[in-house]
Amino acid sequence: MFRRKLSSTIPFGYKISDKDTAFLEEVPEQLEALEDIKELLRMKALSLREGSMWLEHRTGRSLSHAGLKKMMDNE
Repeated sequence: MFRRKLSSTIPFGYKISDKDTAFLEEVPEQLEALEDIKELLRMKALSLREGSMWLEHRTGRSLSHAGLKKMMDNE
């Protein structure tokens, strides 16, 4: 799945397409990890900071606790 790149910031779960730098490609591993952590946050099993650290450990890509909160609030 492709998505048009709208800003210089690459959203968590996406990477710049190898074929066309104006588009982003999904990174399924990151999106799956993000959905898993969102569910744990909804159940209040983890804090935002713990969720942020868990995502970085699992995917190798960092996402701040504030960025994670923003993603949760936008849903």
